[in-house]
Amino acid sequence: MSQSPESPVRFGVVGTGWRAAFFVRLARLRPDALQLAGVVSRSPDKARRLGWEVPVFGAVDEMIAQTDPAFVISSVTWDANPEVLEKVVAAGVAVLSETPPAPDLPALKELWNRVGDSGLVQVAEQYPLMPMHAARLEATRRGLIGTPTSVHVSSTHQYHAIALIRAFLGAGLGDVQVRASTSSAPLLDPMTRAGLRKDPGPHPATTTIATLDFGPGRSGLYDFTDNQWHNRLRSRRLLVRGTHGEINDESVIRWDGRVLTSPLLRRQSGYDLDLEGYDSEWIALDGQLLWENPFVGLRLPDEEIAILTQMLAMAAWRRGEGPAPYPLAEACHDHAVSLAVEQAAVTGETVEVSGVPWTS
Repeated sequence: MSQSPESPVRFGVVGTGWRAAFFVRLARLRPDALQLAGVVSRSPDKARRLGWEVPVFGAVDEMIAQTDPAFVISSVTWDANPEVLEKVVAAGVAVLSETPPAPDLPALKELWNRVGDSGLVQVAEQYPLMPMHAARLEATRRGLIGTPTSVHVSSTHQYHAIALIRAFLGAGLGDVQVRASTSSAPLLDPMTRAGLRKDPGPHPATTTIATLDFGPGRSGLYDFTDNQWHNRLRSRRLLVRGTHGEINDESVIRWDGRVLTSPLLRRQSGYDLDLEGYDSEWIALDGQLLWENPFVGLRLPDEEIAILTQMLAMAAWRRGEGPAPYPLAEACHDHAVSLAVEQAAVTGETVEVSGVPWTS
């Protein structure tokens, strides 16, 4: 990589799917910091139809050789991702991988054995960076509820939910014991990522509930119903309990010589006669700012704020100006625990995540 500190950080993208388009579109909102140098696609015609107006390559090594990117984003299928990561690392280039970095536990272990020691692989786990989660995490770091002891997540699934639970607990890469069960019940399901369904049901929906034991004084509760991301008939909930209080969705209860309850307040411009435009500006607790939007004026929804935050963190890391955004070991542990949830739900047995290579 040969770039001056003042120039945008060049990056490449492998893949042309739905999520890859997020990265490209968001990078173009910050041309001062990020520059798309090239795209790798098995279907060059599709890549050109997307109108990204950058060179399209048929192979990873070809793109790297001709564009000299500071990092590459791998946005391909679960099964294809490990091979892409290995090729980028073999070229000595950093890579930001989509979640999860490999499909199953054997593939995670094999991937780690091949590229884990390189220190070049980061993973695009955006959930802890979403505005309200980031504000809650900051409240937790400031000790407002004491030492976190348990986390209940009911909003997203698998590795994303595990990433949130571990982040709030500060659980690291230690051993985890998992117990889980499932149940099925009819549920209207009117919405998907593509829009309204023609037949909303009710259809059978499976709910998975798991308890996670991270050791003395630290536990998690995983609670997810099929399509809960898009089904507005099921709310999203997050509860973080600590030694001195709790964060319950957007309310903080804590001890300060007395019991205090305060809301997490978001400043949202664009309502009523506010002519500043629709945007999230900050989240505060009793007048103390916990999160500020670094992209005011871009009118981004929460998830896109999180994704762009991670892309800029990746760029800063490659410049030597910031920490690694989300190392491969963290993402491997997230997915290993989520796979244990699935296994425990099927077998009815306690599953332990321990002795995995990325914890050494």
